[in-house]
Amino acid sequence: MSTTPRQQLWDLIKDIRFAMFTTLHDNSHLHSRPMTTQNQKLEDDDCLWFFMSRSGEPVDELAAEAMVNLAYADPDQDRYVSVSGSARVVSDMAKACELWSPLAKAWFPGGVDDPDLALVEVKIIHAHYWDMKESKLTQLYTMAKAVVTGKPPTSLGESGEIRLR
Repeated sequence: MSTTPRQQLWDLIKDIRFAMFTTLHDNSHLHSRPMTTQNQKLEDDDCLWFFMSRSGEPVDELAAEAMVNLAYADPDQDRYVSVSGSARVVSDMAKACELWSPLAKAWFPGGVDDPDLALVEVKIIHAHYWDMKESKLTQLYTMAKAVVTGKPPTSLGESGEIRLR
């Protein structure tokens, strides 16, 4: 059975707890902050979900510019994924309840009803990934060989793009 682009992307990021969530600040600088992906799976709508503080800058930044980047990194597995998408604050109590976990209470002590809680949906447009499947020893050997031969490695891991929209 072949893997769909959606499943391939989810397989790459599902075990990476935090994403660096990047927005465009009103001073034209890019600002990134660690955010927890709330999804338990990637649904048919190709969206990733986050909880944010309504009083924080990111919510205001999303109102001004919806395009965001999510950077996922798992250095232990040599897996890196950059996701681009369109973000918006969503008023959907049923979805917030579905995604709520006891750990979120650390940031939102009022629970899922906390007035500061903003549910943010990121509709995935594009992703680029780098996934090293070789062992560290093989990677070192390949890099050393490249240094000696002067030829950059061509078969070190996998890199690709995934388009969902």
